[in-house]
Amino acid sequence: MAKILVLNGPNLNLLGTRQPEIYGSTTLAMVETACVDHGKTLDMAVTCFQSNHEGVLIDAIHDAKGIQDALILNAGAFTHTSVALMDAISSVELPLVEVHLSNIHAREEFRHKSFIAPVALGQICGFGPQSYLLALDALALHLTAAGRR
Repeated sequence: MAKILVLNGPNLNLLGTRQPEIYGSTTLAMVETACVDHGKTLDMAVTCFQSNHEGVLIDAIHDAKGIQDALILNAGAFTHTSVALMDAISSVELPLVEVHLSNIHAREEFRHKSFIAPVALGQICGFGPQSYLLALDALALHLTAAGRR
């Protein structure tokens, strides 16, 4: 069974109440439950973690090396600012899918640049909570093709 860590960054703990016109009414707990349940259908053990602190997210990425098979990351605003997260992802050498609820390329200009994208397997954005499930599907295909499942 593949082990997948789903990481959520700053302000994602407020899902369901924070700007529902952009992020919808689904809570983070609902997203996490959907990820765990969908993971089971793909023979994946999914663990979820959220932090508003960049260093804590970096520690979680470091701790994943040798334990997790892949990562899903919604870095929130750190997507557009964090070279440190990018370096952490590079250093653990785990496949990672970058996820966003909204289409960051259709929003403000500053959101168009991702420091995560260059070190990610791929990026899924704009499909709301379904983005996470699509990321799990993509990782299942990738890990199978790589012979790691």
